[in-house]
Amino acid sequence: MKTILRFLKPYRILCIFTIFAMILDVAGGLVVPRLTADMINIGVENGSLEYIIQKGIAMLIVTLLAGAGALLGSWLCSDLSAKIGRDMRNAVYEKSLTFSSHDFEQFGTGSMITRTLNDINIIQQSVVWCIQMVLPVPAVCVMGIGMAFAIDRVMGFLLIGVTVLIIVLAVLVTRKASSIFGRLQKLLDRMNVVLRENLTGVRVIRAFNKEHDEERRMRKSFEEYAVTSVSANLLFAGLESTAFFVINICIVAILWLGGNRIGAGFMEIGDITALTEYSILILFYIIMAQMVIILLPRAKVCIGRIEEVLEKEPEIQDGTVKMQEKTDRSAADAACFEHVTFRFPDADENALTDLNFVCRRGETTAVIGGTGSGKSTIAKLLLRLHDVTEGTVRVDGCDVRDISQHELREHISYVPQKAWMFSGTIADNLHHGNGEASEEEMRHTLAVAQADFVGSLSNSLDAHVAQGGTNFSGGQKQRLSIARALMKKADLYIFDDSFSALDFKTDAALRKALKKEVKDAAVLIIAQRISTILDADQIIVLDEGRIAGIGKHEELMKTCPVYREIADSQMKGGGKV
Repeated sequence: MKTILRFLKPYRILCIFTIFAMILDVAGGLVVPRLTADMINIGVENGSLEYIIQKGIAMLIVTLLAGAGALLGSWLCSDLSAKIGRDMRNAVYEKSLTFSSHDFEQFGTGSMITRTLNDINIIQQSVVWCIQMVLPVPAVCVMGIGMAFAIDRVMGFLLIGVTVLIIVLAVLVTRKASSIFGRLQKLLDRMNVVLRENLTGVRVIRAFNKEHDEERRMRKSFEEYAVTSVSANLLFAGLESTAFFVINICIVAILWLGGNRIGAGFMEIGDITALTEYSILILFYIIMAQMVIILLPRAKVCIGRIEEVLEKEPEIQDGTVKMQEKTDRSAADAACFEHVTFRFPDADENALTDLNFVCRRGETTAVIGGTGSGKSTIAKLLLRLHDVTEGTVRVDGCDVRDISQHELREHISYVPQKAWMFSGTIADNLHHGNGEASEEEMRHTLAVAQADFVGSLSNSLDAHVAQGGTNFSGGQKQRLSIARALMKKADLYIFDDSFSALDFKTDAALRKALKKEVKDAAVLIIAQRISTILDADQIIVLDEGRIAGIGKHEELMKTCPVYREIADSQMKGGGKV
């Protein structure tokens, strides 16, 4: 509840005007039956056409005011709902940016998509329905029953009894609906996960001829959702049937008791019309409120799921120290690992153990090792996508835990292991590295990254890039990713296995151009190919998360068995590629 109040708070004035407009609509609807009764009791009985016309004009005015209130209330309500949905989505998105990989994995991509889209949609709908159908109910009941008592006390008690009956029924149904809708949202999460897996892994599924297995898995998730949805709809059907039965019984009771009361002289014939309309109006609003109340447990579940995201304490917290206050950019050390040990959450063993090394300005540091030795984890620790378990990681002499993540990443330029391009144009992607870059600067950086193919494209820098860069080959995507990283002037450049899709000639040319382009910065290359790191000033060899050797190529060939084994497997005679 506190979450929805938090998002409603900035729009207090809008809420008040919306409720006022809805009450105006309700009041108009209750005044019309009274005018109708007067027309019958006085105008028709006395044969006064003038009185009937007067009441008719009054009825028209009231109807126009009520209609204006209904239209204004609906518009304000929609506006309020849209603003709440926008603020919620922004809050969830901004919160997700503070999560580490482990934090995000606790929710899962499929669940986060459901929470951001479907859950917030349900909350928006609930806000609209509550304002339009639930909040007017107390006003309708009080005003309607009050007018019924003004006509006849017995009829007033009759409406009270019917109203209480419907409310009790609503409470019973709501309790049962709560558990069903909670299960429904979890099944929707599961459907999203299965669909996403099938869409992203379609090639693998085809390659292993698993189409039928995936069809069965998808059918099962959809059938479970369908069965639960049918259970929810049965509640609606039962409630609707019961509600209409009660309405008709109430009308019959009014006609039966009202006839006796008219015969006894306690009521007039026009009052029957007014009471019938009051009962229909009161019960209509209560029934509509019931329909909404049945959905409220689902909205409550959705609010709870949004709260889980917003109240999640990020694993990685920003430090309070300003980096420029502690940074020593004149020092040779751009990055430093001091007795660093790291273990993934819930893992039984360390991924990295007691790492000690320095990345110096003007030098290239390379990291090599077998698959799963922890090479990419080093880059993630430098970027602070994870926090060290023990030891210290320093960038420009500052402990990365003492500063904000934004400030840290301003000093680092990173090319990820999986080259990823954003949808748009090549220029748009390069502007991610430097938003103020000129066309000349972009072309120079593309030349350094050996992305000469851009010049042969029909639109050159304005050439279209599909999401993920799927309209480019692996090597082209890597070169564009490298160019994007080089657009940013940083103290430390990290290339996480970013040369794997390049041929040896392009690899060599790129490294040669790279050495001139970033000669004043530190370069960290994470690689699997020996040829990529032959000329590195410092090579760090990882073996099962530990440093097996540090040095240059020739030195490691003599002193490090792990490095020599990698070299022998990739190079002819341990010398030439």
